[in-house]
Amino acid sequence: MMQALGRQILVEFYQCNYDAISNADVVAQYMLEACQKANATIVTHTFHEFSPHGVSGAVIIAESHVAIHTWPEYNYAAVDIFTCGETISPWVIYKHLEECFESGHASSMELKRGLFDMGEKKLLFKPENTPKINSAVVK
Repeated sequence: MMQALGRQILVEFYQCNYDAISNADVVAQYMLEACQKANATIVTHTFHEFSPHGVSGAVIIAESHVAIHTWPEYNYAAVDIFTCGETISPWVIYKHLEECFESGHASSMELKRGLFDMGEKKLLFKPENTPKINSAVVK
């Protein structure tokens, strides 16, 4: 049976509130709140505000990451929500950001990442005492 290490949601938020997606501090606040609502373990974060407009940033979580790029001049934000394991739901993050950005229209695509055929065994996300898989070196 195929099992995935992670879930990645690629999000398109259209018709966003200009003020909600044009200020790096505001975007950071909403992104951190979204991760907290999903019970993600926040490791660090960084955000940058471009001139004349736009914000890019990421929240690194123990469960993977949430990244954003905004185009306030088009009232648009692209968000990448990648979560590993089964402890948090990426859809909680999605919903919080959709509300905070006041998106009039949103679309998304979910991908399964790190697919392995485990047979009847359960895929472990942080297995202990598991030997590392060595890659062949091509000369």
